[in-house]
Amino acid sequence: MTSESPSLTGTESLAPPPGCPAHGLGTGGPRRLYGPDAEDLAGLYERLRDEHGPVAPVLLHDDVPMWVVLGHAENLQLVRSPSQYTRDSRIWTPLKDGRVKPDHPLMPHIAWQPICSHAEGAEHERLRDAVTAAMATIDHRSVRRHIGRHTQALVNGFCERGRADLVSQFAEHLPMAVMCEILGMPEEYNDRMVQAARDALKGTETAIQSHTYVMDALSRLTTRRRTRPEDDFTSHLIGHPAGLTDDEVREHLRLVLFAAYEATANLLANALRMVLTEPGFRAQLNGGQMTVPEAIEQSLWDEPPFSTVFGYFAKQDTELGGRRIRKGDGLLFAPAPGNVDPRVRPDPSESMQGNRSHLAFGGGPHECPGQDIGRAIADVGVDALLTRLSDIQLDCAEEDLRWRSSIASRHLVALPVRFEPKPQQDVDLPPRAMPIPPQRSNWQVGALSSDPAPAAEPQSAAHRPPVPESAPAALEPARPRGLWQRLLRWWHGG
Repeated sequence: MTSESPSLTGTESLAPPPGCPAHGLGTGGPRRLYGPDAEDLAGLYERLRDEHGPVAPVLLHDDVPMWVVLGHAENLQLVRSPSQYTRDSRIWTPLKDGRVKPDHPLMPHIAWQPICSHAEGAEHERLRDAVTAAMATIDHRSVRRHIGRHTQALVNGFCERGRADLVSQFAEHLPMAVMCEILGMPEEYNDRMVQAARDALKGTETAIQSHTYVMDALSRLTTRRRTRPEDDFTSHLIGHPAGLTDDEVREHLRLVLFAAYEATANLLANALRMVLTEPGFRAQLNGGQMTVPEAIEQSLWDEPPFSTVFGYFAKQDTELGGRRIRKGDGLLFAPAPGNVDPRVRPDPSESMQGNRSHLAFGGGPHECPGQDIGRAIADVGVDALLTRLSDIQLDCAEEDLRWRSSIASRHLVALPVRFEPKPQQDVDLPPRAMPIPPQRSNWQVGALSSDPAPAAEPQSAAHRPPVPESAPAALEPARPRGLWQRLLRWWHGG
């Protein structure tokens, strides 16, 4: 039997009118997804699940009503039902009624734009076909080489110091470097582009200027490729039979760049944090019970890059998760709480190894078309960094890690690490594990006696990487059989 509740946008509101002291308060009523009560959104979602089930009433900034979809099955039903729900916010009742002001903090996420992720029907098909066709032209072997080369260059920037912040010096840079290569503007990748993207996505006081900086670069790229096409994503997008205008090209380049950048930066930071803070997780990697790609999928379950996605809107009166949804109601697609739905994960601490049914990349007509690129950046980047810095450790107490949270995502502020200083490596070669000083005399794993292990056969000078004269002599730890061959295979796209 299905329970019903009044619509959030009709005359039978679940909450008192905005401004009432009781508005949004009390068990059973809508909960605010902003302010002091929302500092722990994960905990808030669980309280909402206990109170309301898989679909719960919430309030956005200015107490604008919305539904948040907490159930795994209900989230899939939402994104896979284009006849019932649309991404076009122009039908959202609070927006039509003027309750969502032009300066609403979430307006950049909510406002309708002429892009495929907000379109539907024939227009969605036209724009989406152009984007997916351009994506299909990407040479994934070449992309993996770009990822490897940029990873090597980034690690070279801090490997000799023995300390680094893997957020600001790695996770926030690698996706931008690779996406600039894919789009066809490698010359635009620099610190300023990374800072501008981060600033625009954070919505700071200078976000408009930062957004303009990025759009200027995309405009130059569009103009250049319109007159001089090459074999890159932008040229194929422009050349698609759909005949996108320059404005449509720029807007879709912005969509691809920002979505891929934010999602992959978060994915990299989250995956590296899990490796550094969860001993069992790292032991599985080191012991071969888990591959890096499997570790990335586990991270996508536990900490999806986007907590929620704005938004979906009901095209008609309908029902979802036992709730009566009225035409014009807004709903948040919510991967983070959906991924820990107790109906699919009774024990959230259990491994989801081999299971790709998480919600991190959405689903239905608007499923992320670039998810394989995001996975490749994380897979290759994490693997290469851990190969170079095999002794890497967290350089602060785990409880001192801080996140910058919003309704849309949870972004790790910093991930300080330490390791024994290492020499730089050739960016055009696969990463190599470097010798590190032994931490104790019997450090060899699996030694059968207390006798020192025999010294490794010295490398020839032609193949030995340069080592600073002051570096102490050290044994190279034993590596798993076939590691070098495996690295060569992924470096060449295998």
